[in-house]
Amino acid sequence: MTPLLHRLHPELSQTLPHLALGTRPTPVRRLTALGAGADLWVKDDSAFGDGGWGGNKVRKLEWLLPDALRRGRRTIVTVGGLGTNWGLATALYGREHGLKTVLALVDQPVDDHVRRQLERLRASGAELHLTHTRARTVLAAPLLLARHFSGMRPPYPLPAGGSSPVGALGYVEAALELAEQVRSGELPEPTHLVTPVGSGGTVAGLALGLRLAGLSTRVLGVVVNDTLRLDHRSLTRLTHRTARLLRRRGARLPETRTPTGNLEVVTDWLGTGYGHPTAEGEAARRLAADLEHLELEPVYTAKALAALLALDARGHFDGGPVVYLNTNGSR
Repeated sequence: MTPLLHRLHPELSQTLPHLALGTRPTPVRRLTALGAGADLWVKDDSAFGDGGWGGNKVRKLEWLLPDALRRGRRTIVTVGGLGTNWGLATALYGREHGLKTVLALVDQPVDDHVRRQLERLRASGAELHLTHTRARTVLAAPLLLARHFSGMRPPYPLPAGGSSPVGALGYVEAALELAEQVRSGELPEPTHLVTPVGSGGTVAGLALGLRLAGLSTRVLGVVVNDTLRLDHRSLTRLTHRTARLLRRRGARLPETRTPTGNLEVVTDWLGTGYGHPTAEGEAARRLAADLEHLELEPVYTAKALAALLALDARGHFDGGPVVYLNTNGSR
């Protein structure tokens, strides 16, 4: 299926290749048993990928993998926590397309899920480096990049979560998809779209994509990671870098659609830190499972839903409609 970005801007088909890895559009439905006052909906990206995969990782890889191949790269070098779904998805999908993955892994709280995830990472074929801290990862990065040249070609470096301008295109595309669902009558135009912020690419892409689609929906990002700089200024900068990328690759974007003012960032639901569950998140996770048959996890998606429910109870959304974007990954 031709991506919506290519349909709107055919000139991008040669300069920004796309590799279909998921099933679109992902479903939208009303959440009838949650919320205090707003009309709540979910767009469930956990249903996006194939082979049990879903979430925002695969949407980003649809643009990142073909960009790496277009540039003749043979190795991807990236970073994540010990239980990284991003790193595992990159290793598995990259391997299918002839790309080796090198992962620098930063410490996070270790539980049964993280231990199982490390086993999957070791079995994925990725080359793993336990760098432990952000500072040591920064120091190790030049050595990892230098070590993995293929002839004269450098590796393809990616930030945590694939949140580069190319990776953010996955959620420009998702926003265009949501706009089509609004226009077809599947849901009303949302006043807000709420989702977790783990590395920034998802909300940056959404903020741009909603503007390009002509929707007035505001993105509310719930920060769940304290190991990266994820303030409003940094996220807005990534949105503008993504818009510049599209223009450089040939898209004729009207300046009036440059993203400004439709992104809000909240930080009160992080808890102790990245990877640490919270009581509010656990309560939201159970409510979602019991009342709406919606599967969340404690690190990202449960905290974001907890924020949505608390803000709704305070009247923040003024009745909505509000869409919760479920970015839960592997199953």
